[in-house]
Amino acid sequence: MLTYRPAVLAEVESVVALVNAAYRGEASRAGWTTEADLLGGQRTDADEVSSLIGAGHSIVLLCFEDAELTGTVHLHHAHRTAHMGMLVIKPGLQGQGRGKKLMQAAEAAAIKMWGADKMLMHVITLRHELIAFYERRGYRRTGKIKAFPDELRFGIPKVAGLEIELMEKTLDAASFHD
Repeated sequence: MLTYRPAVLAEVESVVALVNAAYRGEASRAGWTTEADLLGGQRTDADEVSSLIGAGHSIVLLCFEDAELTGTVHLHHAHRTAHMGMLVIKPGLQGQGRGKKLMQAAEAAAIKMWGADKMLMHVITLRHELIAFYERRGYRRTGKIKAFPDELRFGIPKVAGLEIELMEKTLDAASFHD
């Protein structure tokens, strides 16, 4: 059974390890959401995750199966709009519906905590299979595209001209139940 709850500071290292394993390096190749061919370096670090957990407008939502940490997602908000990022399922457990359920839990949390009526996310435009996954979950491409951030904390591009596109979804509180 999957359970969800906000992360606490004592869990920072576990979150960092899971996020980096899912996005980058050889371990990420066990899942279908790897960025290993597009980006090198780490995806996040303890300082960033600590600040995300400690921010008043932000949570890192954890997914557990029994006592094992199997997924994370970061949410932050401004007014009634939430932004989803660092959506991760442990690479060997991907493709079994956990990501879909974690996204639903994140959307429900944004509605419940902040009264959000819209969810935004940025996706690397070369990640066609990931964009299709999000579209099947009700997200739509906005056509708002910008260059991938050149800050090293986001990774070291292995491909020239990386871009990210904003995707959005209208959230409906009636679709979610406690």
